[in-house]
Amino acid sequence: MARLEEGKKAPAFTLTNENGTKVSLKDFAGQPVVLYFYPADDTPGCTKEACQFNDNLTAFSKAGVTVLGVSPDGADKHTKFRSKYGLTFSLLSDPEHTTMEKYGAWGEKMMYGKPKIGTIRSTFLIDGSGKLAKVWYNVRADGHAAKVLEEVAKLA
Repeated sequence: MARLEEGKKAPAFTLTNENGTKVSLKDFAGQPVVLYFYPADDTPGCTKEACQFNDNLTAFSKAGVTVLGVSPDGADKHTKFRSKYGLTFSLLSDPEHTTMEKYGAWGEKMMYGKPKIGTIRSTFLIDGSGKLAKVWYNVRADGHAAKVLEEVAKLA
């Protein structure tokens, strides 16, 4: 699995959100984006991570940063997940893992001591010029949103 490096151009993508609307990286040209990949809606770690991003959304917005979550789940699951936890940022669907693979967020990982192929919890802070300002792989869900916010402050 190829891992992306800071300072390189972020791979382009077009995915659909919870409403079925296509969302592309180019839609955010000139503004920073947090793109985070997570395994599944409404699971303990993914819920904690999503809720913490949501809790910090005002601070991300004040910094001009859009937060986007990506998982293999479809629009129906995303809609239920957003509704259940009051999430107000977009969740994108990548059922074929195409974008995950481009970002090195799909591949072999250890789960309960055994190798498994799946989503590697990863986050990418993409600056306004489309370059990777910060890259995190094998993220610990709890407290991660606050770490990302610290890096966002360094973009200014």
